[in-house]
Amino acid sequence: MLSAQTVEAGFHCKGVSTVIQVTVATVAFGVASGQMQSLQWEVRCPSTQLPKMLETLPQNSPGTPLQDRPLAQKLDQLQALFAQMERSLIAYSGGIDSTLVAKIAVDALGDRALAITAVSPSLLPEDLEDAQAQAQVLGIRHELVYTQEMDNPNYTSNPINRCYFCKSELHDTLKPLALERGYPYVVDGVNGDDLRDYRPGIQAAKERGARSPLAELGLTKLEVRELSKALGLPWWNKPAQPCLSSRFPYGELITVEKLQRVGRAEQALRRRGWSTVRVRSAGDTARIELPPEQIQPFMVAVDLSELVAEFRGYGFLFVTLDLEGFQSGKLNRVLAPSGQGALP
Repeated sequence: MLSAQTVEAGFHCKGVSTVIQVTVATVAFGVASGQMQSLQWEVRCPSTQLPKMLETLPQNSPGTPLQDRPLAQKLDQLQALFAQMERSLIAYSGGIDSTLVAKIAVDALGDRALAITAVSPSLLPEDLEDAQAQAQVLGIRHELVYTQEMDNPNYTSNPINRCYFCKSELHDTLKPLALERGYPYVVDGVNGDDLRDYRPGIQAAKERGARSPLAELGLTKLEVRELSKALGLPWWNKPAQPCLSSRFPYGELITVEKLQRVGRAEQALRRRGWSTVRVRSAGDTARIELPPEQIQPFMVAVDLSELVAEFRGYGFLFVTLDLEGFQSGKLNRVLAPSGQGALP
């Protein structure tokens, strides 16, 4: 069953200090009682000043008894793994995977867990706000570092192994920091499914001694969400948001201006209520991808002329809609013509 306790976390709303009062669930594993209690989120801050993630929290964000015994065992193993580490520095993007890792790490290690987010032009400002807000709710120490992958032509030329150079820069930044501060490991949020995709960045992390607890224990993407939900994390169903560089076809030069253009275009669509979206960029053309079931409602609800004008203001000459709909890793079809193996 679930028991609840109220905690208060300091928060900063664009210059206004406030308090988030959260009733958090403690999940007792074993035989589930079938009873649930909701998490009540009381946020004393003007809604117009809250980061996007907290603005959209549901009124009731339920934890659930974890009836899947194998998954409960994996949680036990994760907790034991972090306890054995004694100290842990987490490569924390704010995505669902690394946030679960941060949650389990802070529960097991307290102040001996540190989450670090890498800031670069490929990270949307709203995603950085989400990461900061979630870290405060979790109660984990959180710091920012600034990475310089945009200075590396091996990255900006956008080869098929671009992610290798991105993760090399990340872990070349984090590993010395971890050693300097006495952390034996840099831990990331790679999961078991990631190992079956084309992920050249994983190799870069391994070469630098990073650990991937979710992958080590074989947790899938679905299990990560199920476990996050069971632990009462209100962002358990948050859409995946890979870095903005993944929006460009291989071989097209990546620039700060292009990343900003894509970022502004996706933000424009989210402001209109379309949360799961990609704007693929090829030359001067923007191609909008939405879940297939949302394409027709989108055509009806959106003022297309207004949207095109806005996109052209960002620098696109042409704006198109992908009739097939959103599919993670679509640009990797040039690597796997059969459609096997997806990337972000």
